[in-house]
Amino acid sequence: MAEVIIVPSADEAGALVADEIIALIAAKPSAVLGLATGSTPLPVYRALASRRDEMDLSSVSAFALDEYVGLPVTHAESYRSVITREVVEPLGLKPSRVHVPNGALETIEHAGEDYEAAIEEAGGIDLQILGIGTDGHIGFNEPGSSFASRTRVKTLTAQTRRDNARFFASEDEVPMHCITQGLGTIQSARHLVLLAFGSGKARAVAGAVEGPVTASLPGSALQLHRRATVIVDEEAAAELANADYYRHAYANKPSWQGL
Repeated sequence: MAEVIIVPSADEAGALVADEIIALIAAKPSAVLGLATGSTPLPVYRALASRRDEMDLSSVSAFALDEYVGLPVTHAESYRSVITREVVEPLGLKPSRVHVPNGALETIEHAGEDYEAAIEEAGGIDLQILGIGTDGHIGFNEPGSSFASRTRVKTLTAQTRRDNARFFASEDEVPMHCITQGLGTIQSARHLVLLAFGSGKARAVAGAVEGPVTASLPGSALQLHRRATVIVDEEAAAELANADYYRHAYANKPSWQGL
């Protein structure tokens, strides 16, 4: 099963993941990172930005999880813009080494295959950062997504569009479609790190970690991964049946194991 780490705050979670990423880059200067967007991973990016002088990022590559279809890359809420604003510029990554799925309508029919080829050419993703939606989606893999799926176009649920409306002037402005890494693509990463904070994520976290493995809750795919780490605050951990064991296991974890 996934390792579950319960921390007091999102900032502490961010610091833990930053430690792991810095160690990864020290061991593998050409590391390939998988980047999530939204508010959840921001503590990680802030922690990394505050420690830029501890890393040589010149050979690091990164791949974003997803992008809206038909939203111009110049739009403030395109994930290309978000990744540039929240990750590339604060960390000083080389823009040419940071990839985002192409949501342009002109090339959308083969954009998924193109993105898969780019990930393969880079050698695969070493560490993938993930969040989880209130309905259990990861990336934009909505309930019902195949565990074998690769990067492709998906139709967003009404719930996801409502959740993302806070980034737009209205829900009507949230695109109906996205291009997202599939669950099979995500599962190919060598280390998955899922973050969740707040009581609104408690049910999804419990289902993903302790519930049945089912396409109805895409986050449950983590249970099948050889190295998955779930880091949550106390509110997001509120519905975990085995929370006491997770605390005990982490308190007694050998320091050399890292995340």
